[in-house]
Amino acid sequence: MSPTILLFLAQDGVMNGAVYALLGVTLVLVFTVTRVIFVAQGEFVAWGALTMAALENGALPGTAKLLVGLGLAAAAVDLLRARGRLPARRLALIAARDVVFPLALIGLTSWVAPQKPGMSVEIALTLALIVPMGPLVYRLAFQPLADASVLILFIAAIGVHLAMTGLGLAVFGAEGSRIAPMLEGVVPVGPIVVKMQSVAVLAVTGAVMASLFVFFERTLIGKALRATAVNRLGARLVGVRVDGTARTAFALAAGIGAVSGVLIGPLTTVAYDTGFLVGLKGFVAAIIAGLASYPLTALAALAIGLLESTSAFFASAFKEVIVFSIIIPFLLWRSYAAGAPADEEEE
Repeated sequence: MSPTILLFLAQDGVMNGAVYALLGVTLVLVFTVTRVIFVAQGEFVAWGALTMAALENGALPGTAKLLVGLGLAAAAVDLLRARGRLPARRLALIAARDVVFPLALIGLTSWVAPQKPGMSVEIALTLALIVPMGPLVYRLAFQPLADASVLILFIAAIGVHLAMTGLGLAVFGAEGSRIAPMLEGVVPVGPIVVKMQSVAVLAVTGAVMASLFVFFERTLIGKALRATAVNRLGARLVGVRVDGTARTAFALAAGIGAVSGVLIGPLTTVAYDTGFLVGLKGFVAAIIAGLASYPLTALAALAIGLLESTSAFFASAFKEVIVFSIIIPFLLWRSYAAGAPADEEEE
């Protein structure tokens, strides 16, 4: 392998690894706050790219209608749980949050989309449509199971993934789409050329990571998320609304997933089910880091990206097998390091 080819592979690996790092960090965040291994994270990636593609074509994206449907379902569930005993103020809040806001957003999107307002407005609309879906998914699927075991939550997460994949097929169809790059052109760097979209991916990833750091360190909501991640019961005892932090975590998951979709949309054709593999590679990085460490997750994601690009060069037919196989030694190591359960040791 020549040094030039190695540099090209490194460029692709770092770019892919940056996206995997975003998803891996998000998975760690959701798990530490809610104990949910959010398998469906990749669906937000696909929905972000496909929503952006629809807006670029001047069409109303399917996520607008889907948001209305999820809002109505969440409102109906809240009303059924309360059995009609909600005060007027609470009813007004549910109506405004779950019905009026989605309908207003679909109206705004219907008016703005045909005008093709430009990339910045389209990205903002994409985030506005997808970010509210995170809390809605949590309220519909996971909030009733908040005190269940991790295994039950994981089974529920698999069901959510299957449901979201089916919804993606229903609203977007089976055809894939690409979107315009955030930055056009290439820049020569030594013996290789660097795509400006690669620079955009790294810049946006760095900005998101820095924003998350500031959010967790400097804001009250971020500190509440950290407290919930450390000890849910302790956080509840000192006045932190655990359900609120869980919804915030899912909103961040949806937003970061949508941003990741906008980043990869210009690089590959995205279909309704594309996000699963992308999210799964972020999941591998999170597992390597023990679903606990954000820096280790980011480093593992970069390593996965480099391994993937190298595997694509030497054995393209087996690159996915190679990438997903690296999780096995880490799982074995963690299993042996944890030791036997207490009841088995007593026997």
